[in-house]
Amino acid sequence: MDRPPAPTPTPLTEPYWEACRRGELALQRCEKCGRFVHFPEPVCPFCGGTELPYTKVSGNGTVHTFSVVERTFLPGFRTPYVIAWIDLAEGARAFGDLVGCPPEEVRIGMPVEVCFADLPGFGPIPSFTPRPDVTATPDSPRWRTPS
Repeated sequence: MDRPPAPTPTPLTEPYWEACRRGELALQRCEKCGRFVHFPEPVCPFCGGTELPYTKVSGNGTVHTFSVVERTFLPGFRTPYVIAWIDLAEGARAFGDLVGCPPEEVRIGMPVEVCFADLPGFGPIPSFTPRPDVTATPDSPRWRTPS
């Protein structure tokens, strides 16, 4: 099987990938308005600020929305797989794939956390996976945080 294409770091994205190599998720945060920016941008899309240093975030969040990909047009992706927007605890929204859970069990609102897998020839790539403190209950389709 072919490998998925590797990202091409740029001066704008290198701090993101450096954080991934440390096992951390870091997003840009505008010094002018305080909002997180994801995907990386040279200028804050909210206020036009140009100081956007990368800030470590917890990587904990919930699934905002997701899609199950049944057919891929790129090499190296085994279908089906899940891509999702994740509402992070810090108020940011991040995009990534969701692993460690069958696609039919993914739900909006499901608690997740960042995890990293090594892409051969590149290094760690962030994904999201269900949080280990999540259990199935009869009152939800599959996921709920224990009380």
